[in-house]
Amino acid sequence: MYQFPKDLYTDVRIETVSNTNITLENYQVTQNKAKTDIGAMIRIYDGSRWYYSATTDVANIQQEIDALAKMAEPNTEVYNTPVVKRLEVNVEKAFTYEDTDVTKIDNQIKLELLQSYIPVLKEYEQLKMTRMYYLDKHIVKHIVSSKGTDVTFDTQTCNIAIRYTVQMKDVPHQGSENLSGLRIEDLYNKQSKVKKTVEQDIAFCQNAVPVVQGKYTCILSPVVTGVFAHESFGHKSEADFMVGDETMKREWAIGKRVGADILNIIDTGTVEGSGYIPFDDEGCKAKVNYIIKDGILTGRLHSGATAAILEEEPTGNARAINFEFEPIVRMTTTYIGAGTQTKEELIESVKEGIYIDDLRHGSGMTTFTIAPNRAYMIRDGKLAEPVRVSVISGNVMNTLYEIDGASNSIELYSFALGGCGKMDQYPLPVGFGGPYIRVHNIQVQ
Repeated sequence: MYQFPKDLYTDVRIETVSNTNITLENYQVTQNKAKTDIGAMIRIYDGSRWYYSATTDVANIQQEIDALAKMAEPNTEVYNTPVVKRLEVNVEKAFTYEDTDVTKIDNQIKLELLQSYIPVLKEYEQLKMTRMYYLDKHIVKHIVSSKGTDVTFDTQTCNIAIRYTVQMKDVPHQGSENLSGLRIEDLYNKQSKVKKTVEQDIAFCQNAVPVVQGKYTCILSPVVTGVFAHESFGHKSEADFMVGDETMKREWAIGKRVGADILNIIDTGTVEGSGYIPFDDEGCKAKVNYIIKDGILTGRLHSGATAAILEEEPTGNARAINFEFEPIVRMTTTYIGAGTQTKEELIESVKEGIYIDDLRHGSGMTTFTIAPNRAYMIRDGKLAEPVRVSVISGNVMNTLYEIDGASNSIELYSFALGGCGKMDQYPLPVGFGGPYIRVHNIQVQ
């Protein structure tokens, strides 16, 4: 296919990205477009440094390879360097969505699907502003390398995102519902789910009172658990944060206890959804990576480069937001593993605490913060009045020891809008989730 230069490692990642974006503002169409972009990222490694080139001229990739090769220093030992030795050789075609490719569906059908949710919203005069989005994306990637990798695969997601403002008692409340699927059929007939969420938001806006600040035992819903895992621990597990930082290496030594016995945190690209990648952008196969198992740090997330530096193995986590960027260490689908209790048992165990049902956003490294959207007091083991909470926060390392209960099933989610940001690469699609978890000593404001 290509003439790879002698004594240099080369890989080529060609992406065909098709997406649809339909937007309604206050039920009027303001955007309805579909497009397909094709481009390639070419990398060459000479054992000392990487050389990159991104192009949309995929007919002339050989010229890009030749131009990069002129800048590199040929190295007869390049295939024996720690980085190249760790890059896997895979040959496979993994097409999952050929028969359900959303890009082959007429935009009018997608628009009518989105408009089918308008009557639900119009039932409620308390909604003063609405935005509705239909978004889909189908990506085909072909990755080849001078080491022998030749993999082709596709990924696909489709989403409906509904945003609205509830205005009651002069206090606005921002509400939302996300419908996510792998095929367009997954987005039909979800009106009852939207209706339930809108009614929850209206009731919350009407009845919520300011929370009394302090430390509480909190029950986190699966979506909140997922963002907590992603923001508080997932980013810490990305190995490039440790490269050159001896303090981080000591703090995050494999085998060190970092949390309660029941705590398991997993990252994997094998689960269909926003974080699904059968191969990463270096052609390494997706794996199920236990970052924490039974409270013990058992792994971290790697590209070929970070695995070589830390003398570990690639984990299938080298990802780029598109062909214009080089792959860096990123999460895929990150979640906390299931426990043994039910949601009801977790709540019944709390004398006075707070149930965090939904959130606006979260962030964290050493300290995590989550801004709840709907929260409720727990009194004598039962859900009580809704409370307005600005933020919950805590030290990550301390909080991991405060988790002492998890429900016996997990739920996984995808961001319908946005995604994960790191360095200048945003938004990257990722999955997240987990069970309901009980966490003590959370600072609530």
